[in-house]
Amino acid sequence: MQISSSFGILDMIVFFGYFIVLVSSSYLFSRDKISSTKEYFTASNKLPLFAVAISIVATSQSAATFLGVPDYSYVHNFTLIGFYISALIAVVFVAKYFVPKFYEYKVVSVYELLEYRYGESAKQQAGIVFLLGRVMASGARLYIAAIAVSMILFFDINFLHMLFAILLLLIGALAYTYFGGIKSVVYSDTIQAFTYISAALFVMFYLYNSLDGVSIYQVLQTHDKLNLVDSSLDGKFSIIGLLSGWLLLNIAAFGLDQDMTQRVLSCKDKDEASSSLILSILITTPIVFIFLIIGSLLFVYYQNIEVSREFEGEKITVFIYYILHELPDGIRGFVTVGAIAAALSSTNSVLGAMASVAIEDIYKPYQLNKGRYLDESHFFKASKIAVIGFAFLLLIMAVGSYFWQRNFDIPLISFALGVMAFTYTGLLGVFFSAIFTSRGSGKMVPFSLLGGFLTVLFLQPYVFGIDIGFAWQIVIGTICSFLVIQLDK
Repeated sequence: MQISSSFGILDMIVFFGYFIVLVSSSYLFSRDKISSTKEYFTASNKLPLFAVAISIVATSQSAATFLGVPDYSYVHNFTLIGFYISALIAVVFVAKYFVPKFYEYKVVSVYELLEYRYGESAKQQAGIVFLLGRVMASGARLYIAAIAVSMILFFDINFLHMLFAILLLLIGALAYTYFGGIKSVVYSDTIQAFTYISAALFVMFYLYNSLDGVSIYQVLQTHDKLNLVDSSLDGKFSIIGLLSGWLLLNIAAFGLDQDMTQRVLSCKDKDEASSSLILSILITTPIVFIFLIIGSLLFVYYQNIEVSREFEGEKITVFIYYILHELPDGIRGFVTVGAIAAALSSTNSVLGAMASVAIEDIYKPYQLNKGRYLDESHFFKASKIAVIGFAFLLLIMAVGSYFWQRNFDIPLISFALGVMAFTYTGLLGVFFSAIFTSRGSGKMVPFSLLGGFLTVLFLQPYVFGIDIGFAWQIVIGTICSFLVIQLDK
């Protein structure tokens, strides 16, 4: 099997053509004059429903999805699709109970809702929890995306090439977020989504044609690869797990994570916002199915071939292996662009989301409490500075992850990738209390947030050796957080 260690001419043409599109579209989407944080973070609630739905799709898909979902069906089967059925139930719940509240109070960040229930400090504490978790989680995801880009571009993962890949992704994300705010991000996400979906379809058909003469269905059926439903009691995506822990995780991701909900808050009204959420999952599910099909086809392709899952000490997915070993010039460049597009769509969104929480929930109240009544232009400038500041923090986290992986045995990346789930439990407990009960108080909010985080942390196998499914960790953490805040009337 011959391996090409560098991009060919066709690859470079595709690669640079994509970045010409990035530069030109970032200019076009950023031409409108913005003068307020409301315009910058919510586009003054003027974004169309379908564009918001596509943006949510792009935000929920990352390079980890692009490269990791095929790995799941390659190793297991199609039961991952159940996660998105759970997500559909979750967004219907969010649309019914959370979105109307967000629009009733005209919030810019979802954590402002807590201010009306438990006071300003509760809003700030929830915002800080989100920021800490999101920097770690998104920095680690940026690192993982950079691994794939460095492998494909340079066929190695040495530090300088990794740094180039990280900066490439960050600069691409900044081009949209810094200049055009949420409007630019939402419209650019349509380009990114089209790019990585096209790349996936292209690979799927290319792979299918390369299996000409092979009985694909028979091979998959023989190896029990066609299961859609996990009927076991303890499977990763069992029905019980999908209706409990994974459901809670999706409620938090689509209803309490500013990274996702910032788009929802940019719609005209609550009805369009709710519809955009539901539509996004209806679009996402078939896209994920395409990636699952790619993984199953890779299983058939490699059924009699030993596939190395290591690359310079890093574990790699079967899709990366296929890209590195099999794809010809031009197609490899197109798939590389698809992986970059998936990474950009999740990175540009998080920069704006973190900046909105930092300015609206923390910086503005701080200035007002100090008696400094500054004009809107000051906060708008501060918002753009915050975007750059968080890009720098993601850079630090991504670079730190590179060295951590090589010098420590503690699985920081696994922790960082799941850290939003650690913070989600606390947020779920506090928001469920705020929306569905009359109990709780501002003084109990930090204890509730901390309680959810610590519960999930203590249930990790690398802390006390407790081995419990991830879905059950979310359930137990949420219950503990909810009970803590309920202690105070």
